[in-house]
Amino acid sequence: MDSNSAGSSLDSLISSFNSRITHLQELVIARNMYPASSMADLSAVDAAVSAMELQVQAIKERLREETEAIPKTKKLINASLRQQKRLQNMSLHVPSQMVDRMTISTSETSRRLFPESSGQDLGLESLKLGEEPAALPKEKKGRGSPPMWYVTGSELDSLSSYMRGRLTLEKVNAAINDMASYAEANAQLVAAPKKKLAENLWEKALEIRDIATMEGIKGKFFFLETDIKGPALKLDNTGKGILTVLRHLGRITETRIGHHRVIILQKPH
Repeated sequence: MDSNSAGSSLDSLISSFNSRITHLQELVIARNMYPASSMADLSAVDAAVSAMELQVQAIKERLREETEAIPKTKKLINASLRQQKRLQNMSLHVPSQMVDRMTISTSETSRRLFPESSGQDLGLESLKLGEEPAALPKEKKGRGSPPMWYVTGSELDSLSSYMRGRLTLEKVNAAINDMASYAEANAQLVAAPKKKLAENLWEKALEIRDIATMEGIKGKFFFLETDIKGPALKLDNTGKGILTVLRHLGRITETRIGHHRVIILQKPH
């Protein structure tokens, strides 16, 4: 190797060595430029990343729980829809005023039959009933409530258009409520002692009691044609049409006793 080549190699080595030293110096300067703040920033970034990892994990767990709950939710929805359909079918066969009528019918009948005791409270009324041991068993061992055998939509649709006319299911079943209240009033007239009745009702009570003992009527709920005074059932063309339909469907039977037309309520078969 000649002297020129050796000098060139040495210069190249020194240049490379100086370049490496300069690079290291720059690295040292960069490291020591912001030592405190850089460490804090790196710690904050690490904490934020950890928090995000926890949130992602929580989201994954929630998604897994929701996915597992989907089949149960579908079953619950299907069951609710089936129940809703059943209730809708039932509501088609129950008149809207049935609950109100059932609630007030007994109280109205009692006030009409026993006006002298209408202003007394339940406590005094129960004490007075206790003074009548003969009448009390009749109240408790009587015939119960009048039958309210409602007509279904399919039954009404099965009738000829001539018989059905413009009658609706609600009108027909509302009339059944009225008939039950008429029959309940007559049943109370039969069971009530004389001193519990208003004076103007005693003559009718005797007449109703005679009818109640007749063959074919005894032990059944009934009312007279003259009892028909609404609010839903009246002695007009619509009311006569309703009675014809109910007689055809077996809800009522009729007989005549003296000058009275007696209508008897039938129980469901």
